[in-house]
Amino acid sequence: MEDLKIYCKNTQEYIDVDGGESLLSVFGTLKARIGHDAICAKVNNVTEDLSTRIYKPMHVEFMSFLSPEGFRVYINSLCMILYKAIHDLYPGRRLKISHSISNGYYCIFKHEKEPISADEISAIKAQMRKIVDADLPFVRRERLTADVKEMMSQQGMPDKVRLLNTSHSLYTSYYKLGDVIDSYYGPLAPSTGYITTFDLVSYNNAMLLLGPNKKSPCEPCKPVKMKKMFKAFTDYVDFNCIVSICDVGELNEAIKGHNVPLMINVAEALHNKMFAKIADDIAARYKKGGARVILLAGPSSSGKTTSAMRLSIQLITDYIVPKMISLDNYFVDRKHTPLDEDGDLDYESLYALDLKQLNQDLKDLLAGKEVKMPTYNFVTGEREYSGETLKLNEGEVLLLEGIHGLNPELTKQIPEELKYRIYVSALTTLNIDDHNWIPTSDNRLLRRIVRDTKYRKISAQETISRWGKVRRGEEKWIFPYQENADAMFNSSLIFELAVMKNQAERVLRQIPVNVPEYSEANRLLRFLEHFEPLNEDEIPSTSLLREFLGGGIFQY
Repeated sequence: MEDLKIYCKNTQEYIDVDGGESLLSVFGTLKARIGHDAICAKVNNVTEDLSTRIYKPMHVEFMSFLSPEGFRVYINSLCMILYKAIHDLYPGRRLKISHSISNGYYCIFKHEKEPISADEISAIKAQMRKIVDADLPFVRRERLTADVKEMMSQQGMPDKVRLLNTSHSLYTSYYKLGDVIDSYYGPLAPSTGYITTFDLVSYNNAMLLLGPNKKSPCEPCKPVKMKKMFKAFTDYVDFNCIVSICDVGELNEAIKGHNVPLMINVAEALHNKMFAKIADDIAARYKKGGARVILLAGPSSSGKTTSAMRLSIQLITDYIVPKMISLDNYFVDRKHTPLDEDGDLDYESLYALDLKQLNQDLKDLLAGKEVKMPTYNFVTGEREYSGETLKLNEGEVLLLEGIHGLNPELTKQIPEELKYRIYVSALTTLNIDDHNWIPTSDNRLLRRIVRDTKYRKISAQETISRWGKVRRGEEKWIFPYQENADAMFNSSLIFELAVMKNQAERVLRQIPVNVPEYSEANRLLRFLEHFEPLNEDEIPSTSLLREFLGGGIFQY
């Protein structure tokens, strides 16, 4: 093929190629100049595996496994190695990779109640190491969806067959590793030899699969204790089993089978029950002289605002009246706001808040004093006092909602017994299938995209561009304090991605191909293809999901 060129973003130049060459072959000629290994590539801003062959001009960026795209490829490849090892050692046992937790991925054997033994875990890990050392290729193939369904059925994967039953694609891609096939939400590495850093350890009677530590890539991550978070996840997994919706295929079947009203009502009733339980716990502590300051925290788009409002209703039924305090009103003047690593104003920082004034006001309120309440003028970047006051009376508590609620430094001067901390997050427990979980961060990002375009006049492109900085702030200021919570509320709803599908797809498709954010938009669009749409008119006006969709009874 004459005069075929690709543009390599890494070297910022056009490269002559022969038609039919793979990206892996091209990278081999450029590796010394690029300066890092590649595990995948962005082709015209879409993440592809390195087996992709070149037949026309394209824009290529080779990605290391430390990039967000590359790390997903690494973990997906690691998961297939785990599946292959289990298939080799224990044919017929069904692996389920349930969700991410404790720096790893929680793995069980489906339909087995006995704990996975240390010997079994050791054997699986050793077999994984053999597979890595053998440097077996991950071979991507594409066949008629009907044929892939038959192959998945023969390999004992009813979850994948279920998902494909609701697929609208004529052809389906899958990967072959030795004698097993599998499908993943995204591409895989060229071969198993790329996946050298991992661990597999015992965790809560099952297994925790650990990938590389991004701060020290040659070492696997270390598990961290997350007892409360684990219980929050497993409680919802148990609930999913009760309603017989554990994966997207089962959700799609419920939607197509017109079982929607019962599914929605039961899920919403569970939220009500959880809010009532937390309110009852607060009331019990209040009667004993504690729980005067309720701190509700969580990451972006976790549903903190609606959670605070619905919790307030439940508290009133316990004869406790909450008085809301917005932490946003305690921002320091803009000129004193700390800067982040990029030199931008860091409103995510704990020290963007006037901690001294906040603690003084809380102490005065708890002492029965009337306090002048501040507001923050986001136009001028200064605190103002407009004459609003607050006094805490008998039977009243303070309710503070914000990202730093679980951080001990926020209310350092308030006695611990007077505080009650609640952590809110959308802990997604629905799987795409047994080997593909739905990341909690993806769920929250889609919530934020829908909300931002609807209420804040912020485009999906801008939301995606900001997301990395938001996530870094969460890692620093929120996640380390999760286990400080007295109660955890899982704000996810098993049907929500099906409901958000239409709104999210519409705004994601508006992102042009020639911008960096298109890569993430394309990934999310491919993810949403798995879901049958669900009409949002079915969702109650009190639902937490209305905070993002609109049409709710609460004022935001």
